[in-house]
Amino acid sequence: MNNWIQKSNFYHIYPLGFCGAETYRHESAETPVNRIKKISEWIPHLKEMNINAVYLGPLFESTKHGYDTIDYKTVDRRLGTNDDFKKVCADLHANGIRIVLDGVFNHVGRDFIGFKDVQQNRERSRYCGWFCGLNFGGNSSYNDGFWYEGWNNCYDLVKLNLRNPEVTDYLIGAIDFWINEFDIDGIRFDAADCLDNDFIKRIHSFTRSKKSDFWLMGEIIHGDYRRWANPEMFDCVTNYQCYKGIYSSHNDRNYFEIAHSIEYQLGQYGNIYMYNFVDNHDVARLASQLRDYDRIYCCYTLMYTMYGVPSVYYGSEFGIKGEKGRGADADNAIRPCLDLNNIPDRDDKLVNHIAALGAVRCALPAVQSGSYKKIDLKNQTFLYEREKDGQTVYVALNISDGDYTFNIRTNYPKLKDMLTGKCFDVNGGSANITVPKNGSMVLADASLNVDVPVCEAIESTPAPAPEVKPEPAPQPAPVQTGTPSAGDSGRKIVIGGHYKHFKGGDYVVLNVAKDSETLEDMVVYMQIYDKPRVWVRPLKMFMENVNDHGNIKPRFDFVED
Repeated sequence: MNNWIQKSNFYHIYPLGFCGAETYRHESAETPVNRIKKISEWIPHLKEMNINAVYLGPLFESTKHGYDTIDYKTVDRRLGTNDDFKKVCADLHANGIRIVLDGVFNHVGRDFIGFKDVQQNRERSRYCGWFCGLNFGGNSSYNDGFWYEGWNNCYDLVKLNLRNPEVTDYLIGAIDFWINEFDIDGIRFDAADCLDNDFIKRIHSFTRSKKSDFWLMGEIIHGDYRRWANPEMFDCVTNYQCYKGIYSSHNDRNYFEIAHSIEYQLGQYGNIYMYNFVDNHDVARLASQLRDYDRIYCCYTLMYTMYGVPSVYYGSEFGIKGEKGRGADADNAIRPCLDLNNIPDRDDKLVNHIAALGAVRCALPAVQSGSYKKIDLKNQTFLYEREKDGQTVYVALNISDGDYTFNIRTNYPKLKDMLTGKCFDVNGGSANITVPKNGSMVLADASLNVDVPVCEAIESTPAPAPEVKPEPAPQPAPVQTGTPSAGDSGRKIVIGGHYKHFKGGDYVVLNVAKDSETLEDMVVYMQIYDKPRVWVRPLKMFMENVNDHGNIKPRFDFVED
């Protein structure tokens, strides 16, 4: 694993939107406009947030949004020139900030020189072998007089034939140019699940020969991440599995969801160092996803302290909103041009919170790459620890309706919340730590001298430790029908059985299926109240017990009809 990644806090910028470029290249002047310098202007803000790596979305010549590449070696004239971007890279590196570029290698735009040649010369074009599915007996939605394969049925994105050595040589040449010209430190691969494995392996070997610590990340949404993140291919993949879990666990006030995802990933993927995020250029802003905005601080605490590298999408540190729309301009609201000195309704408390999290992460190896252990988990409260080489850090999250007191067993004589600087006495190896509603703490040995920008403390009044009720006696297992499978609780699933969720709501189990990628047992069940809906959940999670404010009960309880 690249050591610099473990110590990184990423900032993700979509340059065309961030810099306020025109929607279409043909709408811009022929002369390049140096908008890319705006990134350099934001460097003081990045440093205040303790950002030390940037991931830049597509910035090479394209027709519209950057993912429809025209020229892999020329910066989009809507952003400036190659020399303009080279200056930005030099500025970033001079300030200790690494650079990762978006590599769009699965497809090109219709204005790419090779595709234009096919349009003009048809069967006589030397580029016929560059594109997938080329068929001169068909037609395209653009009435080209021939058919070709587009990415995800988007025919403005022409799929490249990555089994053609001439194509891969061309793309490797582009990467060589990026490293030599701009001294970049890594590449994020767009649509990585569509790429040819041999092509990825070749890039891995080539980039390591150029820079031994060069970093490769693949955009992967579904599937077994080990297929792509391994010693021959990517170092890392985008953690979409936990992206959803972070915001939905806070919306539903159900920390069991994200805790399950974290433990599942650690069990399945071991030391794959995930790229963690709460929003990006393709999804709604976190502030628009949350039903209760005040839970946003806990979301970022979780994202910064879970295993993997955290990434903040530009502007989200201010709590800005943005929903993904429909049609040709669907992404405009989530890819805005921002003026650092004029951001309406900015949440500086969130900026300071993220800055403190960044400092904590840079300072504490246990947070960077330590082991994970769940200590206290309830629907609305979550306590876990990270440990490395004798350093232990405790992360406490509270999204309940009031203050919550965690009892933490520790060998340290005193604990300090690294986010606020507040210290807590430890008596008899135990400390009672009260976390306010929608608050979080990152607790470590109070003797540590860590240079952290102290966040504004959330005022709270001491609350008694929660009463823990004894676990109820186990209920006899119901009679099974169909083929039963056991969950963690030892109970058996009943195909066709009627179940009630512990929060209310009635469901019928339709079947138990296998996940096609992981072979994990999954329960398929239907909601039978309000509007019928079909859901899928891991069997282990469906059958487990939950702690509902001290009351241990089944997540789904079988109902004897």
